[in-house]
Amino acid sequence: MSENEDVPQLEATYRWLRGHPYEVDAVCAGFVAVVGVLFIAALSGQSVFAWGPAMAMVGALAWRRRHPVRSALAVGFFGTVVTLSGVSTFLGIAVIAAFCSLYAVTAYGPRWAGWTAAAVAWVAGAFTMAYQGVMDLGSDAPFALTFMSTVLFGIWAMGRMRRFRIRDEARREERSRLLESEAEQKAQLAATAERARIAREMHDVVAHSLSVTISQADGGRYAAQHNPDAAITALETISATGRQALADMRALLGVLRDDSTQQLTPQPDTEAIKDLVEQVRASGLTVELEVLGEPIVLPAGPGLAAYRIVQESLTNVLKHAGPNATAWVRLAWLTDALEIRVEDDGRGAAAAPAGPGSQGLIGMRERATLYGGSIEAGARQGGGFGVRAHLPYGQRS
Repeated sequence: MSENEDVPQLEATYRWLRGHPYEVDAVCAGFVAVVGVLFIAALSGQSVFAWGPAMAMVGALAWRRRHPVRSALAVGFFGTVVTLSGVSTFLGIAVIAAFCSLYAVTAYGPRWAGWTAAAVAWVAGAFTMAYQGVMDLGSDAPFALTFMSTVLFGIWAMGRMRRFRIRDEARREERSRLLESEAEQKAQLAATAERARIAREMHDVVAHSLSVTISQADGGRYAAQHNPDAAITALETISATGRQALADMRALLGVLRDDSTQQLTPQPDTEAIKDLVEQVRASGLTVELEVLGEPIVLPAGPGLAAYRIVQESLTNVLKHAGPNATAWVRLAWLTDALEIRVEDDGRGAAAAPAGPGSQGLIGMRERATLYGGSIEAGARQGGGFGVRAHLPYGQRS
């Protein structure tokens, strides 16, 4: 096995050990209890009353991370029994167990438990050295107490460092979780916005094309009896409109496919408004186009918004203005914005086709607001209906 293959295996082992702290502590405590306590007891010939408390003291370390305070209390209790028994055989194991318990309760237990355990360990250590005769209350006491204090402080400090590290890891995990949650929310918002955009595009394409098709079909049905040429013209317009709608639908739905080789047609802009007016005019509606000022090449977004606003407005005229209606489209290229007016003299206001809840008006307002503009729509003085859009230039292309 190569060195690169060893690294993932070591990482997997490390993750497993971190994910199973109780099992790791139980194995280590059991190993020390069996190999250490029982081996020493067998060599020294101690009875169960002598090595039993030491065994329990070491066994309590199995819960040092899951229940650090309870484990520390058990270690302290059985450590006191070992000390008072007067048998110094297991004193070394008791001291090591006490050090491990102090580290664990400082690192994994409540904050107060670490300070309390350090104070209790210092008192218990001084008592044990005096009781066992390790420390003479005379000249040896200052050196022994200083050495013991240094060791206990070092163990307590390592526990505090581990505590800080655990806290930092928890904060990083929480931050990572929040970032993932934020990324998911942004993805959902982006998906919602994309669905809304596609819905607007679908509405504009389908509504406009069907309106032209229906208008031509109705006109062609009546013209077929008296003017076959007009009927043929109507059918040709229906065919051209249907083909154009199909091409627009394919281009729109093409963005949903993961196909880098697909060629997409450019989106319409203000330059295509003239062709749009001609198309609507061919359907039988009288439309007049007026352009004021010097046209400016807008970015793709605002240009498409202007086109769709005119398209939706003319679609509403076809649907609701009634027969013999006339529509006016005016593009005013102002100093800082494009002003769009689409008005008609039909009965659209009476039919109320574009009230506040109208999907077409909502779509136009969303398009204008997206680029810092505004939409006004309502009944026109003298009859008919009017739409006025104001689209700031912003950053020009």
